[in-house]
Amino acid sequence: MIIKPRTRGFICTTAHPQGCAQQVQQQINYVKEHAPIAKGPRKTLVIGASAGYGLASRIVAAFGAGSSTVGVYRQGERAGGRPASAGWYNSAAFEKAAQAAGLQSYSVTGDAFSDETKQKTIELIRKELGQVDLVIYSVASARRTNPRTGETANSVLKPIGKPYTNKTVNFHDGVVSPITIEPATEDEIRETVEVMGGDDWQLWIDALRAGGVLADDATTISYSYIGSQITQAIYREGSIGRAKDHLEATARQLNEQLGATGGRAYVTVSKALVTQSSSAIPVVPLYISALYKVMKEKGIHEGCIEQTYRLFAERLYAEQGTPVDAEGRIRIDDWELRDDVQTEVAHIWNELTTDNIYQLTDLEGYRREFFQLFGFETDGVDYEADVDPNVDIPNVL
Repeated sequence: MIIKPRTRGFICTTAHPQGCAQQVQQQINYVKEHAPIAKGPRKTLVIGASAGYGLASRIVAAFGAGSSTVGVYRQGERAGGRPASAGWYNSAAFEKAAQAAGLQSYSVTGDAFSDETKQKTIELIRKELGQVDLVIYSVASARRTNPRTGETANSVLKPIGKPYTNKTVNFHDGVVSPITIEPATEDEIRETVEVMGGDDWQLWIDALRAGGVLADDATTISYSYIGSQITQAIYREGSIGRAKDHLEATARQLNEQLGATGGRAYVTVSKALVTQSSSAIPVVPLYISALYKVMKEKGIHEGCIEQTYRLFAERLYAEQGTPVDAEGRIRIDDWELRDDVQTEVAHIWNELTTDNIYQLTDLEGYRREFFQLFGFETDGVDYEADVDPNVDIPNVL
């Protein structure tokens, strides 16, 4: 079939297998072009491995450090006459590349929040790898069913305390418009923490330890974001910020627990990037478009793979130890939050309108990266050609 992008709001409902494979190969090539990561992970579990930072982490661990990997992600194979998900195609491309390179790799599909998926993963690790010494938790979801209570919680992206008004952009047509978001209720805040906080991360580590498949000296990390003053009210000071506070508290708790046997736990604060999650947050796509313009002009722009390689090589497995901030967090948002960068972004923000959006920002770059998440607008792919949407993933449970 000939596969074209179809969008619904901030979601693309189709994905292109060859485009996704090309994107994965480009990330692999980037890692292979850089120095191997000395004393990197030996056996890695990535929970939420099919896109974004999770996928980049798996690629860096495997092709940068030679690590065996297990990836956990939702099922997304083809159904109902539609292509499979981008995550499915990404994972298929990774698995095939890893096997061609002689690297051990396995996939577990299912709901990462469920006990069943945790148990399947533990049994796989026990059988194939013995133990893992790096656990990446990179799950992005709008809802979660708690395996202990059976209750389903839904997250919201809202301010706290009072309405928030700012400008946002429809990145499909470049229209800049004002937006007002009503504050989250206490129940909405609680549910957002339930979905996006550190509770499930803790459950994963507890289950891995109880199953005897977590190495004594294991490292675990989860990804977070702080951002600039422009996005504070909707992000770090909003409902999602409460979830990130909980995530960071969980990291400190895990660090204490794992530290008893030589392990460690961190939250990694990353740069603003084009992801499915970030595209759903009002104001953020417009901010990222301005940020990209400034950082590209200064020659310090990074995507997921560049950020993740720097995280592993210069932070997590640095020869001189892992540098952290006063809160114990790893910071790789340092270039985004440089004073000169934020000063220029703030100046652009004050001037932004529909009339000048393409001159003052890199909205076109944002839009292109959004479609690349789903395998479209990728160099070297013939989008007029027939492609087989049925792609198998080897070693998948």
